[in-house]
Amino acid sequence: MQQQIKDNHTISGYFVFFTIGVAQAAANIFNLQIVIIREAGQDSWISIILMGLSLHVIIWMIYKMLGNPSKDVITLHNKLFGKYIGSIISLPLVGYYFLMSLYYFRAYIEIVLAWVFPTTRTWAIAAVLICILYYVVSGGFRVIAGFSFMYMFLAPLLLLFYFPMREGELYNLLPMLNHSLMELLKGSKASGFIFFGIEGLLLYFPFLKDSGKHAKWAHFALLYTTLKYAFLMIVTLMYFSQGLLKHSLWPTLAMTKIIELSFIARFEYFYIFLWLLVIVPTVCISIWCCTRILKRVSGLKPGAALPVMLAALFIAVLFFNERTQISALESFINDLGFYFIFAYIPVLFMINLIAVKIKKDLPSGKSS
Repeated sequence: MQQQIKDNHTISGYFVFFTIGVAQAAANIFNLQIVIIREAGQDSWISIILMGLSLHVIIWMIYKMLGNPSKDVITLHNKLFGKYIGSIISLPLVGYYFLMSLYYFRAYIEIVLAWVFPTTRTWAIAAVLICILYYVVSGGFRVIAGFSFMYMFLAPLLLLFYFPMREGELYNLLPMLNHSLMELLKGSKASGFIFFGIEGLLLYFPFLKDSGKHAKWAHFALLYTTLKYAFLMIVTLMYFSQGLLKHSLWPTLAMTKIIELSFIARFEYFYIFLWLLVIVPTVCISIWCCTRILKRVSGLKPGAALPVMLAALFIAVLFFNERTQISALESFINDLGFYFIFAYIPVLFMINLIAVKIKKDLPSGKSS
């Protein structure tokens, strides 16, 4: 049985809207389009909607597995497989969440280096960001959740896509629905990485007050993400021809370059630095999950695990210097995250369902 989380360490259930929303906002929003159009072309926005709809089922599974009573995935593993085997199954999750943090962290550093500080070394930017991460994560989960809330201040930035939409051509979206179902599903699989972030629920679920009553906020977060990315994809398809889009490395930033304001010359700089409010809590949630697993499985205190994890993150970032290396990391993470969400979570859900069914049937079996 998992130890009850103290009230002063928990957050209101509706905060899950921000913790999921901010994590899903961080996933390579600057170049997501070029990955998805390879499969579904001008119907890519439909693939995004299909993926978003399917993930509502995954959220439902998570809430069914971890609710009544509230628990995390470590407790669930121990309950289903026993303490020792459960701990062995739980430990690899540290690697998963660490790779996720590396994925977000390196992608953001690459953009800062390419667009703002091209002569700066990777280690210098990484060192500054690591200090920020340490400050936030060491404050505990409530601080991370509070930081996640600030991502809502970025919502008005979506209005700025009015400018590229005004310059775009509606006929770029035509012909509509000329891709097969298989091509649309391949596009959905390719778009899976923009929805990463719901996996954190597996660890911080017990930190939500009355979590079972607030599942709607997790669904609202996913709905918001789905509509946001579908809108972004439509604007991008209107603004770029598909031929040009395939050769654009960061289409989202390219569209923001056309925004001209009297008080700022390079609007994309403003956009990049504001995105720090998204990247920091997203990486912090993944790192916090790593320290949480280590504490639950091995008893290692977060105060000792956190510096080790951040040092490992700093060193790992330095191994990815070339664009081809970063692309290989992104491709690997996209596949890993997809199978984690659509294979690991459903399989765990089915095993838990069978275990609950057997437990319910046992008394009647004995009585007969």
